[in-house]
Amino acid sequence: MDKFLINGPCKIKGNVSISGSKNASLPILAATLLFDKPVVIKNLPRVRDINTMLNLLKSLGSKIILSRDKKTAKIINKKNMKTFASYSLVKTMRGSILVLGPLISKYHKSKISLPGGCLIGARPVNYHLTALKKLGMKYELKDGYILAKSKGKLVGTTINFPKISVGATENSIIAACLAKGKTVLKNCAIEPEIKDLTNFLNKSGAKIKWKGRVCKIIGVNSLNETEYSVMADRIEAGTFCVAATLAKGNLQINNFNPKIIGTEIKLLKKVGAKIKSSENKILIKGPEKIKAIKSIKTKEFPGIPTDLQAQLMVLMCKAVGKSSITESIFENRFMHVAELQRLGAKINIKNNTATIEGNTKFIGAELMSSDLRASVALVLAAVVSTGKSYINRIYHLDRGYEKIENKLKKIGVKIKRLK
Repeated sequence: MDKFLINGPCKIKGNVSISGSKNASLPILAATLLFDKPVVIKNLPRVRDINTMLNLLKSLGSKIILSRDKKTAKIINKKNMKTFASYSLVKTMRGSILVLGPLISKYHKSKISLPGGCLIGARPVNYHLTALKKLGMKYELKDGYILAKSKGKLVGTTINFPKISVGATENSIIAACLAKGKTVLKNCAIEPEIKDLTNFLNKSGAKIKWKGRVCKIIGVNSLNETEYSVMADRIEAGTFCVAATLAKGNLQINNFNPKIIGTEIKLLKKVGAKIKSSENKILIKGPEKIKAIKSIKTKEFPGIPTDLQAQLMVLMCKAVGKSSITESIFENRFMHVAELQRLGAKINIKNNTATIEGNTKFIGAELMSSDLRASVALVLAAVVSTGKSYINRIYHLDRGYEKIENKLKKIGVKIKRLK
């Protein structure tokens, strides 16, 4: 199993380009199941979760032609697609549940394994199932599978999500595109990746309109042949912004619209980073001393994303003074804390709040990744640690960051992938 060896501390300097967004690509790829005509998706990140989704589409009968750099996929669906998504494909990735909506909407039946992914909390699929049921899907859970069907076309209705859910919002939007009549979704998630999905669908002939957290969809009979380029990855951009702030960096981040991470940029300015933004790039200089922020809380967009919580915790470990981070999205997302403590961090957890002492002098150690974002937090901590750190189980990282060691090497990090 691959691991990273990082020799710290390192100073970050240079240029980095942001890859396509994993979290936007997955629902867009799932939505291609609605099409009878070819679809071309560009700017896909070369990460493990994308390979998993492409393999899942292939198993359902899609023909996939990849460009030489594997960042563009042409997807051609058969007339008679399969509707069975097996456990062997779905177990590694939560996003697999996103094929349920399009399969029911287009083919009126589906057998899909309950999904796997990162062990960061319950993340139940009940919001997906309840919403699709309101559109006309009938289902039962049997032997770890969702057995679902509908009598012909789904029928538009009003759905009020009891809790904001990114995945349930995406699944419902995709399913409603081919439903009869009008669907109104209330209390939707409004993450940029969801807007990217609806931009893609509208470009293909769907009729979707947004007003705040309300999404209105008027069903159409079919979608048109289309080409679409996926947005850049805001979590990757945020991670590199944190890295530059943490390691007294001088970094230019290219191929990214800074407006998408306005909340994160404000927070990093508060801790002392000097940041200049233009249309498609960010210039960021890390401070000599990082200021502590008394209270950080993760929230749905446009708040601080849960996917940056672990990275910000590393930053607060190096800040001057005490800080706290409250995790309000997932109940099991402090699994990186024990590993940061191995490096010397002083962190105390009570319920869903972590109190961080600050002024930490990280000393290199052997570490274990537990989930995707925790893994990258350990990488950041190792970058500013004294001595060697080994980070095990980095397959988590490969799920969501495209060749991160190559990008880090280019900006001054002494990092090696070991087999």
